[in-house]
Amino acid sequence: MKQYESYKDSGIKWLGKIPSQWRLVSFKRLFSFGRGLSITKADLVEEGIPVISYGQIHSKQNTGTKVEQHLLRYVPKSYIEGNNSSKVNKGDFIFADTSEDLEGCGNCVYIDNNYLIYAGYHSIIARSIQSNDNKYLSYLFKTDCWRSQIRSSVYGVKVFSVTQSTLSDSMVILPPIEEQTTIVSYLDYKVGQIDATIAEKEQILEDLKAYRSAIISEAVTKGLDKDVEMKDSGIEWLGMIPAKWDCSSLKRFLSQPLQYGANESAESTNPDWPRYIRITDIDEYGNLRDETFKSLDPEKANDYLLEKGDVLFARSGATVGKTFIFNENHAACFAGYLIKAKCGEKLLPEFLYLYTNSIQYDNWKNSVFIQATIQNIGADKYSLLPIVVPSIEEQQRILDYVNAKLCKLSSVITDVQSQIDDLKKYKSSIITEAVTGKVDLRDWKPYKK
Repeated sequence: MKQYESYKDSGIKWLGKIPSQWRLVSFKRLFSFGRGLSITKADLVEEGIPVISYGQIHSKQNTGTKVEQHLLRYVPKSYIEGNNSSKVNKGDFIFADTSEDLEGCGNCVYIDNNYLIYAGYHSIIARSIQSNDNKYLSYLFKTDCWRSQIRSSVYGVKVFSVTQSTLSDSMVILPPIEEQTTIVSYLDYKVGQIDATIAEKEQILEDLKAYRSAIISEAVTKGLDKDVEMKDSGIEWLGMIPAKWDCSSLKRFLSQPLQYGANESAESTNPDWPRYIRITDIDEYGNLRDETFKSLDPEKANDYLLEKGDVLFARSGATVGKTFIFNENHAACFAGYLIKAKCGEKLLPEFLYLYTNSIQYDNWKNSVFIQATIQNIGADKYSLLPIVVPSIEEQQRILDYVNAKLCKLSSVITDVQSQIDDLKKYKSSIITEAVTGKVDLRDWKPYKK
């Protein structure tokens, strides 16, 4: 695409040059500020008055350019009495006032219609002064180039705070109104195409993951011999199992009781100290993330050091039930929200880990949650996890078979995930180029079939 005839220096490091006829305006000239309802997560209910919650603002499903109805939460009607200032209007933005990482600083939801919606806890309302159509700005606020000024101004260690002052002092790029309209039309069209392709790829990815789970589930609960004699496990979600397999609680197959991790803060990055493994260090495929490395003082780590074959279980939060098998060549210890299982002579650690990636394991987790007010699985519950265990020799045969199947499947999953990541980067670059004037879209027209 072509560029503008002339550009001018914006005078802002994060932005560089902008089209000569575009303006830079301070955020505070476009918006006033308000606060969300004085509520907590515990106040949210299944039905009532809709609110934009802190969780929705930071959700990966939040596009930032519209209200995602399926992410809305609710409060009782009594909570909004006398709180009209927390109601949002078309053209407003709701920003999260804190973030657990720098990347999330600047996350917001754009109010794209005249809904009856209130801002929830930990939120800042940016109330539009001049216009109720700020779709162009909803795209601008998604870009790294705009968020860089927010990130450079926030403060915090474990949690980063985004204040009204931080937003107020930021600068906003404003093209002429007619160009804003064209840019929005272009981005709605292009982003819609890209999002549709991403959705298709993500469905393929989900299907591949389901197939992966089915391969594991069949192998670890039914075995490889289709003609083997079966027996009733006596457990509804487990069903029939091979007659010669043992079925009992996990604790029977461990060499020592389950152990909780260290209750220490993760502050050091000393590469000579044992790595301090936390739930957030483990990705969805059971691998350690390099970019989240933290370490712990050897004296504090000593009682929580890991050996090869140790299996870690997450005990609370959004990732409760996630597992990780330690097979690293470097020293490591584990944090308090993880529980360590050390297998005895009748159970291979790799088989236990594989079992925790099965559909049956997910069914067990769900059965535990039905009886609990919060999603939390402690050592007492994990110790009672029903597990089916064949002989060591058959465990190894199953592992060899499954690993061979998953090796081929993993490469396909990796390829599809890479395609999704590339599409998201492409979408980001298209948005950035459009809202910063790197391309001239004034003559753009949607393609006609």
